[in-house]
Amino acid sequence: MSPWLFFVRLYSEVMASLIEAIDIKRKMFFEHEGTPYHCIDVDVSKPTARGGQTLVRIKMRNLLTRAVFDKTFKAGDKFKEPDLVVVAATYLYADGSGYHFMDQNTFDTLTLSAEVVGDDRRLLVDNVPVQVQKYNGNPIGLQLPPHVELTVTYTEPGVRGDTASGGVTKAATLETGLEIRVPLFIKEGEKVKVHTETREFAGRA
Repeated sequence: MSPWLFFVRLYSEVMASLIEAIDIKRKMFFEHEGTPYHCIDVDVSKPTARGGQTLVRIKMRNLLTRAVFDKTFKAGDKFKEPDLVVVAATYLYADGSGYHFMDQNTFDTLTLSAEVVGDDRRLLVDNVPVQVQKYNGNPIGLQLPPHVELTVTYTEPGVRGDTASGGVTKAATLETGLEIRVPLFIKEGEKVKVHTETREFAGRA
């Protein structure tokens, strides 16, 4: 194969792997200006006048800095697919250098900084299954399961007679320090399920 044909084929393959802005959907990953992003939401504006351009407004999270912002692109703007890998892992422990997880395939230790983990630290208990995002081989982000199970370490006793009242809740402190509202029948020492997205009570474990 001549060098020219090789270049043309390589260029075609690269172009074919690009993602157009109009094709970006919620929860997709893409690379913009050398940085990986996660699409949180997307809104397409069709032109009202002849000759107008279709615009795509994307609410996007920078996976390196965790910053969230809106940016508008033309429908035909193209993005690379990021060199992003998601690996199954379990939480091990935290220390001064960060939060440590075990890769379930290689058994390597993956470490994320406290800044990256953020408030999700209050949902981490020993061996909780997670997914760690790796960009160019480096751990950069964390995805939690839909629910985690945590033990109630403090809550006031429920008032007798109120347990049948629908919607009545009380405050509870969980083993990680997270505070949520729970039904009156929940007691100290019980395990409860918590929605990781909303931080709300999801039932007894």
